[in-house]
Amino acid sequence: MISSEDVQTLGLSAYSSGPVITGSIQPEKRADLRAEVQGVVLQVLKENGERVKRGELLVRLDDSAIRESLSSAEESARAAAQSFEQAERQFQRIKTLQAQGMSSIQAMEDAENRRNNAQSELLAAKARAATARQQLQRTEARAPFDGIVADRKVSPGDTAQIGKELAKVIDPASMRFEGFVSADRMAELKPGQTVFFKVNGYGQTDFEGQVRRIAAAANPNTRQVEVLVGFAGSEQPGVAGLYAEGRVQSQSVSALMLGDGAIQREGDLSYAWKLKDGKLHKVAIKLGERDQRLGLYRVTAGLEAGDQVLRHPGATLSDGRPVQFAKPSAQAAAAASAASAASAASAASARASAPRES
Repeated sequence: MISSEDVQTLGLSAYSSGPVITGSIQPEKRADLRAEVQGVVLQVLKENGERVKRGELLVRLDDSAIRESLSSAEESARAAAQSFEQAERQFQRIKTLQAQGMSSIQAMEDAENRRNNAQSELLAAKARAATARQQLQRTEARAPFDGIVADRKVSPGDTAQIGKELAKVIDPASMRFEGFVSADRMAELKPGQTVFFKVNGYGQTDFEGQVRRIAAAANPNTRQVEVLVGFAGSEQPGVAGLYAEGRVQSQSVSALMLGDGAIQREGDLSYAWKLKDGKLHKVAIKLGERDQRLGLYRVTAGLEAGDQVLRHPGATLSDGRPVQFAKPSAQAAAAASAASAASAASAASARASAPRES
């Protein structure tokens, strides 16, 4: 005894085929903040997961030695400025006296050389002060854009060498799918193609995206081609690094599609239970690729359009067993009658309340 809900009538459906794409969800805007000077970490002001604004201080390094260098460089710059001003005044006086014939040309040239040397020393002192000031700014790691601290790498008291990673900042609003496609299917890829994929950790949620860019070189290790997929809708994961898998929709054809629950497998063979002439028949079928978006398999042989199959066959079925459809129960029939009566009463009420034409 079966009910009509247990039976599925096969029909042609749109089957989207294309290369499989696997990869992970990564932010387009991400920054690895590294130490540009050597020093001891004094403060770490943000933790993982905290939101930050552009220019907000994240990590501070010890700057005492650099401040001393900056003070020394600024004092040298002031002394060089005074020497240059004095040499300039001396040159102008000797130049005036030489114009009046009261000084020699050699004295004027010596004063000019002293003025030029003082000017060079002033410029060098200003450059040293600017370098020290820049080094002082590099003891502070600030957020380059609005985002979230994804990974804090240091703690107060750590010694940061030049190039040591301090923290990672990402923009969660710029997530994209960075996947790889087998090189033998790369001819089917084109920018703008639709991609349906699932993300680990988001259950059965289907995400939709579009191919933005296709790498011009294959990965040297896997020989796969990288594909960047942007999210098409506003819904997107807020966590980076999650595994994702889907399919690029390169073409769409009509095919018979069957759910996984209607398929019985015995080793490498697949079967379905077909209803014909009031009996069950175990039919061997051949399956094609699986539509990741719908979760259905393409049936290439064994069944035809219009065939009726069981949606969820049990393990106790036997080939050739008679099938009889169960009649609706009295409770279901009473509910259907009540619903029909309510619908008729509602229609009559609507007709009675409608205004009559004069």
